Amino acid sequence: MEGSGPAGSPAARLLARLALLAAVGSLVVLLLAMGDGGLVVVVAGFLGLVLCAAGIWWFVAHRGVTRLFGALLAVAAPVGVFVLFAYVGVWLLALFLVLCWAAALTCARQALRRSRPERSKRAAVTAPPPRRPVLIMNPKSGGGKVGRFGLVERAEALGARVILLDPSVHADVAALARGAVAEGADLLGVAGGDGTQALVAEVAAEHDLPFLVVSAGTRNHFAMDLGLDRTDPSRCLDALTDGEELRIDLGDVAGRPFVNTVSFGVYADVVQRPEYRDAKAGTILTVMPDLLLGEGVRRLDARVDDTTLSSQQALLVSNNPYVSPDELSGAGRRPSLDDGELGVLGIRVEDAAQAADLAVRGPQSTGLTVLTAHRVEVDSDMEEIPVAVDGEALRMPTPVVCTLRPGALRVLVPRDRPGVPAPVPAVRWRRIFDLAFGRRERPAGSSS
Repeated sequence: MEGSGPAGSPAARLLARLALLAAVGSLVVLLLAMGDGGLVVVVAGFLGLVLCAAGIWWFVAHRGVTRLFGALLAVAAPVGVFVLFAYVGVWLLALFLVLCWAAALTCARQALRRSRPERSKRAAVTAPPPRRPVLIMNPKSGGGKVGRFGLVERAEALGARVILLDPSVHADVAALARGAVAEGADLLGVAGGDGTQALVAEVAAEHDLPFLVVSAGTRNHFAMDLGLDRTDPSRCLDALTDGEELRIDLGDVAGRPFVNTVSFGVYADVVQRPEYRDAKAGTILTVMPDLLLGEGVRRLDARVDDTTLSSQQALLVSNNPYVSPDELSGAGRRPSLDDGELGVLGIRVEDAAQAADLAVRGPQSTGLTVLTAHRVEVDSDMEEIPVAVDGEALRMPTPVVCTLRPGALRVLVPRDRPGVPAPVPAVRWRRIFDLAFGRRERPAGSSS
């Protein structure tokens, strides 16, 4: 409630007032300058954004002359806007407005962040050191991080048994983990990619054993959302002697575990290609026209709890929701891994106009759907569809069902770790206004 705790703090109110001042100031300046180039700034800026988005669509979804035209348009639109601003003599006005809006958004986000009751740290309990820990390590993962950081030697010095995979031979890591449990392991851990992490995590969950994540993969999304150190994976091994335990959720897609995301549609199609691993950008440009508009186009239908999504080009299901739709880029974070809900992002963009609408309206665009759910069922007119599970390319019979096993996984983490930063909240100006003037904060489900 407003007026109690961080919501009523002077710093939050001051930031909210500064945000409103910057926003109103920029609007006033724009209105006063309408006859002196202000209209040019608004119209040219809007058209530049629309044309750039349309150009990107034509570049990605077409080949030949249309692709070349799209590339030129995507570059020429923003350049043309800057040249026009300079020619008309309104570039200082445009720069001022951009800086004002940047300041307004920055202050607004900080105000909202300070006004939120601080989220309690994930319930962690002190864990005794394991007596017979077993770690599975992939020496090739992350460009050789296992060797570069001396993970085998450090783990063994801390009393762990290390199973070092042979990169030239396919290994059933789940079978290796089950064998370790049969031999008395009281902790399972992995130094490798997120796909390997998920397979061993399932075995740990089956036997109610603690699971140790070592950030030796390429992107380490799972480790990042656990608050672990991604720059030095050896620090993750501190959990063996000074650790605490978290209970988190484990995703399930058609009986296979996942710790991060399950992707359907165009991305899942792309990662199936053998050439993708060695030439990601080239493969995407080669196959996207067929996947979006050509003979290879597929549409997916999904039942998200009680909501139906039709003819989606891409669908992302995550183990707990990401902060915002921007997380499709792969650089996003999940502020929680124990909320017991799946995150769902659906995309349907079929022409340049819809691409422009997405660029202008963002999450409010009709081409983007953002939901949370407990169960997602994905169907298609094909008997089997490509699926990317934590980045691993698979094929699964339809319908494909995604669910969540709340609190199924015990994760052992170091007591001393970077942690998960507070998420940047979405800016809703009604909430900023309420905060600035000390009005009571509306319930979460009300209009804002």
